[in-house]
Amino acid sequence: MRRTGRPCPRKRRGLGPGPFSRTAAVVVAALLGLGGALAAPAVPAAGSGGKPHTDRLTDLVNPFIGTESEGNTFPGAAVPFGMVQLSPDTGHNTGYDHSDTRIRGFSLVHLSGVGCRLGGDLPVLPTTGEVTLTDHTKYAARFDHATERASPGYYKVGLTSGTGGEVSGNHIDAELTATGRTGVQRYTFPATDKANVLLNAGQALHRTVSTTVEILDDRTVRTAITGSGFCQAATRPYTVYTLTRFDRPFTTSGTWRGDSVTEGSTRSSGTGRGGAYVRFDTTEDRTVEATTALSYVDARGAAVNLRSEGGRSFDGVRDEARRTWEARLDGVRVRGGSDTLRRTFYSSLYRSFLAPNLGDDADGRYRGWDLKVHRAKGFTYYQNWSLWDTYRTQAQLLALLAPRESRDMALSVLTVGEEGGWLPKWGYGTVETNIMTGDPVTPFLTNAYQQGLLKGHEGRAYRALRRNADDVPPADSPAVGRDANKEYVAGGFVPTVKERPHAKDGHSDFHHGASATLEYALSDAMLAEMARDLGHEADAVRYAARAQNYRRILDPSTGFFRARDASGAFTGDADPARSSGFHEGTSWQYQWLVPQDLPGLIGLLGGRRAVNDRLDTFFAYERLMKDPERTAREVWVNGPYAYYNAAHYNPQNEPDLIAPYTYLSTGQPWKTTDVVHAALTLFTDTPTGMTGNDDLGTMSAWHVLSSIGLFPVQPGFDTWGLSTPVFERIDLVLDRGYYPRGALTVTAPGTGRTSATGPPSDTARPSDTGRYIRSVRADGVAHDRTYLTTGALRGIRELAFTVGGNPSGWGTAVDAAPPKLG
Repeated sequence: MRRTGRPCPRKRRGLGPGPFSRTAAVVVAALLGLGGALAAPAVPAAGSGGKPHTDRLTDLVNPFIGTESEGNTFPGAAVPFGMVQLSPDTGHNTGYDHSDTRIRGFSLVHLSGVGCRLGGDLPVLPTTGEVTLTDHTKYAARFDHATERASPGYYKVGLTSGTGGEVSGNHIDAELTATGRTGVQRYTFPATDKANVLLNAGQALHRTVSTTVEILDDRTVRTAITGSGFCQAATRPYTVYTLTRFDRPFTTSGTWRGDSVTEGSTRSSGTGRGGAYVRFDTTEDRTVEATTALSYVDARGAAVNLRSEGGRSFDGVRDEARRTWEARLDGVRVRGGSDTLRRTFYSSLYRSFLAPNLGDDADGRYRGWDLKVHRAKGFTYYQNWSLWDTYRTQAQLLALLAPRESRDMALSVLTVGEEGGWLPKWGYGTVETNIMTGDPVTPFLTNAYQQGLLKGHEGRAYRALRRNADDVPPADSPAVGRDANKEYVAGGFVPTVKERPHAKDGHSDFHHGASATLEYALSDAMLAEMARDLGHEADAVRYAARAQNYRRILDPSTGFFRARDASGAFTGDADPARSSGFHEGTSWQYQWLVPQDLPGLIGLLGGRRAVNDRLDTFFAYERLMKDPERTAREVWVNGPYAYYNAAHYNPQNEPDLIAPYTYLSTGQPWKTTDVVHAALTLFTDTPTGMTGNDDLGTMSAWHVLSSIGLFPVQPGFDTWGLSTPVFERIDLVLDRGYYPRGALTVTAPGTGRTSATGPPSDTARPSDTGRYIRSVRADGVAHDRTYLTTGALRGIRELAFTVGGNPSGWGTAVDAAPPKLG
C-alpha cells in the first residue's frame, strides 16, 4: 500500500517487547556506552526543511555529476575524508550508475571514481512483506530519479518494494547521512506490521570471502566482513567490522545463509551469501532510524566509533554534515562566471575532499599494513592511496587548501612504509593492490616535503624514499615497488617484457616499460631536489643523472619515445599512435611527461618551433580554435577507457593532465589557456559531466586548479603554472600555519564574460573572449614568468591577471618558463 498523508507523530520508544530481554538490551547499551541515547526520540532540527538556501555553497554541489558514463562517482552521504560513504548500489561494478533503475542496497564504502570493484560493504535495504529472497540482485527495489535528492552529506530516494524485495505498490522513503565513521539511515515505511531492514553481509562490490552476522539484542546487529580483490589484483583478504544500532526495538528478526532464511536465529557465519533481517511494526509510527559504525580494526573499534559519533538524531547528523561541508567549501569563494560554471566548480571541489579516508577509530587505533593494531600519536591515520592518479593534482590541491590533513596523510604513507615494509603504490585499507605502474609515491611525498608538510620528519621521509628508489621489495613482501629497478639502474631504462611472469598481485612495470621509465625518471628528479636540500649531494647528483633517463627511450628514427626490450632494441609498432609499452596511453600522449626537463626535451625534439608544431597537431589546435567544445568531444574524447591507438590529447586520463601546460615552456603560453578552457567544457552539470574516472578526486582537482589558474606543472615540486582563471575573482582562505598571509585573492576582471559587454552565459563554458593574459602582478609587482613557487605564494596576498582578447608577449621569453629540475 502506498503511503498517504504525513507519517504519524513519533511516540517515545522504550525497549518494548521483542525477542530479547530488557536486560540483554541494557547490557549491550552499556557495552557501547550509549545508555539511552539511541532510544531517545528523534527531534527534527530547526530550519532543516524548506527551500534551499541559495547563499549556501553546498547548494551549488551536484553529487550526481559523474554517476554515468564511467565517471564512477557516488551520490550518497559522506563528510570530508570520512571513513564512511553511505551510498546506493545499483549494480554497476563501482556502485551506482544513473542509468540503472533498481537499488540493491545502501552500503558503507565507496571510493569516488575508481575504475574497478572495491568496497560496497554491508548493503542495507528496507523492504516490506515476508523475507524470502537473500540475493540483492533479486530483491533490489525499483526507484525513480524524480524521487532522488542529493547534497553534500545527504541523500534521499523513494523505493518501491514488496515481499522479499519483489516489486509492489508499497513506497518507502530512504534517507542517508553520515559522520566521519558512521552512516545514518532513516526509512519511512507504509503502514504495515512487516517493515523490514535487510543487512546483507555476504554481497559487496568486491569479492566476499567470509562473513559473520550477530543479532546482539532487539536493537543491535554486528557484522565482520572479510573481502578481497581490486582490478586484476586478488589481494590478501581484509576485514571490516560494523555495528548497527536502531532507534527502536524490532519485533522480529532472523538471519540467512545462502538461500535459507531462519526466523529467530541470532547468528550466521560462513562463506557465500549471509545476512540478517530485522522487522518493525510501522502501522502507527512509520519511521525507523539506524546508525551503523564502521571499523577496519575490530568489533571493539566499531563500538568505540558508535559510542563516539552515534546517539544523535538523523536531522542533527544531517545538519552537522552540511555545516562541515559548508565550512570546507568556504575555503574557496568565486565571483563571476555563470551559475552552471559555479555549480561544476563547487561540485569538483566537493569531490576533491572525499579521499583519502580516515583509517583510525575514534580512539586513535588503526590496523597497520603489518596487520597489527597500532595507535596514531600526534597525527590522524588516513588510508586509501590511488597515488598514480592523485600525485599529479589532488595532492597539491589538498596541500594548498587542507595542509593539516595533507600533513597527516603524508605521515600515514610513511607509516605504511614502516609498518608494511615498503612504501605503497595503490593501497586500500590494509592492502597493497599494486595497481598501476611507475613510482607515484616519490612525487607524492616530495610534494609534501616541498610544500612544508614534513617538518620534523624530513630525514624519516628521505630514508624511506631513498630505499624505494634504489632497491626492490623482498620476495615475501606484497609490494612490488619499482619492480624493474635493477634493470633501470643498470641500463637506464625499464625493458618491456610482456611475457615476463608476475609473481605478485597487480601490475608490473615490465609490462609497461616505456611509461615506467618516464615515471621513474620524473621521480628521480624530484628526489634529487629533496636530496640536495637535505645536504645529500652525492645522492642528488646520482638521482639527477637518472632523471635524464627519458633520453634513453627516445627513438631518433621516429622522434618519439618507444619501448625497448631486454636486449635494448626498440620494440613494438614504430607508429607513436600504436605504440606498446605505455600504461593507459600511447607515445603521443606520454611524450610530454618530462616536467623535470622540458628545456632538454624541447632541444631533443628540434627546438621551440618544432615542439609547438607538434603540440598543435596533438591538440588539433587549428580545429580547436574554430570549435573548442566540439573538438574536445569529437577529437580528444573517444570513450572513458579508450587509452590506446590515439595520436591526440586525452583529457580523460592521468598521463596527459600536465600536457596543456607544456606551452608555458615553448614561448606560447596563451595556447595553454586555449586548450585548458576547451577541456574545462567537458565538465558539465549532468550525470555524464565527468571526464572519465574521477580517480579519488584527481580529475576534479584538475578542474579546480585549472579554473583557479594555478596548476602543479612539476608534480613532486612546488612549481605552480599560471593560466587564465575562469572566474573574475577567487578568494582562497589559507591556513596561517603554512601560509602566513592567511589568504590569497586571484583576480582576472573580464574573464568571466562571453563578450566585452554582455552578461555571463548560463553554461559551463569559460569565457570565449578576454581570456588571454596580458600581464600578471603579484601584490602589485609585475610578474613575467609563467609560474610561481609555493614560497612566492606564501608571501603575497593578491595575484592579479590582466586579460584581453588577443595573445600578448607575456611569458614568451625563454627564462619565463618553469626551470629544469634534478
